[in-house]
Amino acid sequence: MKNKYNKTLTACFVGYIVQAIVNNFVPLLFLTFQREYQIPLSQITLLVTFNFGIQLLVDLISIGFVDKIGYRAAMVAAHVLSAAGLLLLTVLPQMLPSPFMGILISVMVYAIGGGLLEVLVSPVVEACPSDNKEKAMSMLHSFYCWGHAGVVLLSTLFFYIVGIGNWRVLAWAWALIPISNAFVFTKVPIASLMEEGETGLRLKDLFGIKVFWVLLVMMVCAGASEQAVSQWASTFAEKGLGISKTAGDLAGPMAFAVLMGASRAFYGKYGDRIHLERFMVYSCLLCILAYLGIALFPFPQLSLVACAVCGLSVGIMWPGTFSKASAALPRGGTAMFALLALGGDIGCSGGPTVVGMVSGALGDNLKVGVLAGIVFPVLLLVGIILCRKMRIEQRA
Repeated sequence: MKNKYNKTLTACFVGYIVQAIVNNFVPLLFLTFQREYQIPLSQITLLVTFNFGIQLLVDLISIGFVDKIGYRAAMVAAHVLSAAGLLLLTVLPQMLPSPFMGILISVMVYAIGGGLLEVLVSPVVEACPSDNKEKAMSMLHSFYCWGHAGVVLLSTLFFYIVGIGNWRVLAWAWALIPISNAFVFTKVPIASLMEEGETGLRLKDLFGIKVFWVLLVMMVCAGASEQAVSQWASTFAEKGLGISKTAGDLAGPMAFAVLMGASRAFYGKYGDRIHLERFMVYSCLLCILAYLGIALFPFPQLSLVACAVCGLSVGIMWPGTFSKASAALPRGGTAMFALLALGGDIGCSGGPTVVGMVSGALGDNLKVGVLAGIVFPVLLLVGIILCRKMRIEQRA
């Protein structure tokens, strides 16, 4: 990696921590909002759907304006909006006649920032000169996991010591990170994704390429494989082990996030010695075994261990698919990264939904729901095999 781009990489890593903050801080306050503003829990649960819905929309419409305003301006705007949403959260609910509307507006603002970050950060890292872009991409995505774990741990510690009634102070503290990183992005060098004189592929061009469709389905399956278990891990811990929600969050999603981050950091450090495609195949096989373990193990403790192992197995799926797409379609540009981010987000929302729907249809049997979700890592494995076949045919 050329030295002048080291600061750019670091800023991108922090950018994924910012995305982890905007996605994971507010859910920790749901019961506080219910108590403080007398908002029904049925309304509060809409905030997660609204957040990711806005991010999906941003993924889609960013194709039309990111290249026009430039990556630097878009990246600074993403950080400013992320910070603004967190800060508005501390004042708007009291200022507006409807506290819920104030929260909703705040979530919308930071969700636009989070959606932009998802579209922008990966291509900025991909454009940085590097001897092994797969390593950099995997290390980048590990920082979302560390951000997720850090938000939950530090926020829980703050609430325990200072009291959850002072949550606005913590919101301001978290907002300092995107504010600081916005200033960093005004100065760091940002390389172009394209060689001089080249232009990125248009949507029409991308839609006409078979391998792009395979990669898009792989991205959907990567997001679904990850979140189908992550979103239900806390419930597994609470129901199966009979522990509190706080302990359940630490035993379930926290263990999942830490092991997912460890997998990405491992490839980020040793990726130059590991064949990416082979690593993804083995990860898919491990993921399938983890899903089977969650569904079929007779003891809840073993199912919880399988949940954690699933985190280890899905680590490479999202960044690995990004790297494969960059290698297969070097002129994919902003449109390709935006559509892949869109596919990943669809998977993140669709995976838990499939598990929940199947579970609900069969008497809230979560194990059967997870068993149905095994289709996602299976399809991802098929996608990797198809990509290899297409690459061999192209060379022939």
